[in-house]
Amino acid sequence: MRPWIVVEKPSDWPLEIEGVRLIAAPDYLTDPECSEATGVTVFNLCRRYGYQSVGYYVSLLAEARGHRPLPSVTTLQDLQQAPLLRIVSEELEAVLQKSLKSLQSDAFILSIYFGHNLAKRYDRLSQAIFSQFPAPLLRVQFECLKNRWRLSRISPIATSDIPESHRDFAIAQAGAFFSRRSVPRQARKEYRYDLAILADPTEELPPSNEKALQRFERAAKYCGMRTTLLEAEDIGRLAEFDALFIRETTGVNHHTFRFARRAEALGLVVMDDPGSILRCCNKVFQTEMFARHRIPMPKTMVVHRGNKERVSDELGLPVVLKRPDSSFSQGVYKVKTEAELEERLTTLLGASELVLAQEFVPSDFDWRIGVLAGRALYACKYFMAKDHWQIIANKAGGGHREGKVETLPIEEAPRRLTQLAVRVARLMGDGLYGVDLKELDGHYKVMEVNDNPSLDAGFEDRHLGEGLYRAIMGTFRQRLDARGVRSVLA
Repeated sequence: MRPWIVVEKPSDWPLEIEGVRLIAAPDYLTDPECSEATGVTVFNLCRRYGYQSVGYYVSLLAEARGHRPLPSVTTLQDLQQAPLLRIVSEELEAVLQKSLKSLQSDAFILSIYFGHNLAKRYDRLSQAIFSQFPAPLLRVQFECLKNRWRLSRISPIATSDIPESHRDFAIAQAGAFFSRRSVPRQARKEYRYDLAILADPTEELPPSNEKALQRFERAAKYCGMRTTLLEAEDIGRLAEFDALFIRETTGVNHHTFRFARRAEALGLVVMDDPGSILRCCNKVFQTEMFARHRIPMPKTMVVHRGNKERVSDELGLPVVLKRPDSSFSQGVYKVKTEAELEERLTTLLGASELVLAQEFVPSDFDWRIGVLAGRALYACKYFMAKDHWQIIANKAGGGHREGKVETLPIEEAPRRLTQLAVRVARLMGDGLYGVDLKELDGHYKVMEVNDNPSLDAGFEDRHLGEGLYRAIMGTFRQRLDARGVRSVLA
């Protein structure tokens, strides 16, 4: 994406940055060359952003033209919403209180220039706010009530309103911001699209190991896409990209969901998309969906305070209890006695209105069928960890043990198995899913659908090899081409 800086008067922005075009707002709004350009990120630094002002129309028309505006019209509207500020205050509670705890006043104003403040001690807070409200220049007001700091107002800063004492710093941060994102001329010619991959290098059980991420990068290049690895604090950078691939364990109450929502709002091709995360991250939802569409599954009961006494009568003992948002065998419990059942249900129902109880179905392994865009892609047998009833045995003091993985060519997996997996995956969407099933006397029962399936080098790719990664990256490329927005590098 080519960066353009749009200002009302070019004299307001004295810095020349290689590879960054400076455009007067009237030219951007009226020049046919600007309206017809593609592959552009617009950094809107106008003096005014109010409704139907020049700055408002720069961001509005940028979205209409398929450009990426920063700030977007959505961000400009978000800045005006007091309820949203309260929500963001709660999300940033820890960093907010830690950053401002030494202040003695009841009010504080923070100026943020491309995610940074003059005082280094406010950098983490500045970057966190910039990630929530991606606008190049921000002025944030805080107030302290009952010894707790909270956000009270956020507004964009016009270039003409930057204090003289801040001006050199603001210009330096702009230069650093764009230089970090500059792409060598040869690389710009080589790739048609920019793909962001969200991953957490500190995650204990990531969906993809480091070697798999490298193979995704190689496959993306093969498909004409340049990749950049992002982490949680990089949400403000999404406007730079054409697509987002999430390779971090997802959750609804989690930054991965916010990434997916923000990327979708910006028009990126997203995998996992927000709808898939919502549907796959809640096992109560899946149970209802499976029942409605007559998907075979183990006998299952949605448990609440009013029916918890009936669990053992209906499902017997032992029984498996699941948190609705459980993943990687965490939040899943096998209970063997009435006393254990009562204790565990009390704990689970204290955190969630509904939990899942399921008959215990012993087996040596679970089937996993990988489904991409409605097509079965790979087949695995995940064997239970040694001396354990799950494929992952989480240790009380940390760490884990895993069972072996056996990978088959998809054509060697039972046809009825793959057909059922594809059918159930389509209920979740048209993205990338891992469908878990158990085989009982030649019959198959669906356990769950995962929106963020494990794709580790040396395991799921044993038969397809590079073909697995190219199939996924190829789907991104097909969707980007079908989107109808050509990159300037095409």
